[in-house]
Amino acid sequence: MSLIKRDVPRPIRFTPGINPYAAGSVLAEFGNTKVHITATVQESVPPFLKGKCQGWVTAEYSMLPSSTHTRSDRERKGASGRTQEIQRLIGRALRSIVDLTKLGERSILIDCDVLVADGGTRTTSISGAYLALELAVRKLQREGLLKESPIKDSLAAISIGITKSDEVIADLNYEEDSSCGTDMNIVMTGSGKFVEVQGTAEGEPFSQEHLTALLDCARTALVVVQREQRMVLEKLS
Repeated sequence: MSLIKRDVPRPIRFTPGINPYAAGSVLAEFGNTKVHITATVQESVPPFLKGKCQGWVTAEYSMLPSSTHTRSDRERKGASGRTQEIQRLIGRALRSIVDLTKLGERSILIDCDVLVADGGTRTTSISGAYLALELAVRKLQREGLLKESPIKDSLAAISIGITKSDEVIADLNYEEDSSCGTDMNIVMTGSGKFVEVQGTAEGEPFSQEHLTALLDCARTALVVVQREQRMVLEKLS
């Protein structure tokens, strides 16, 4: 008997061009979770890359004070450990699909600001960040600053969990995430290759059968996410 109960994400919406000042921007929505994402181009690279004829893609992530059920303070004294971990995940994921040598000595900075948090903020950020990156690269091409796109593949992410009743569900909201014994964040390319698999058993350890079900559920759900991403890009072509 299949362990998978729900392999369809919550309603997804990507609204491009949400910020007129950014090179690329999108409002990414998965269910009630909403993330404002911008891509900014800088004609410079970090010191460790100077003179190496390649570019850089990095990310920052933050949650607005009222994005959760109770107000959280702004991180004025520096990013928390959780924030740093999510920022690194987003940046790592994006760099996996970019040929940095084709970007030239420039940086693209992705800012992910969570407006409403109802589970899956990091995966929503990644799925929207890919679109913001794609839009920024297209702008560079239109301006003649890039001859060809450095983006090698598309990118999307989803959260998956195992409920206490031993069922696997995709795209967890806050309540589901809080009650799951195992939760996993999966980042995958459009060609079906895994970029990151983050999974933790917070209660009972999960089995090989569960792991297979989690990965299968993620693949099915990510097909839906990737379809929504393609529809946005096709409309803007």
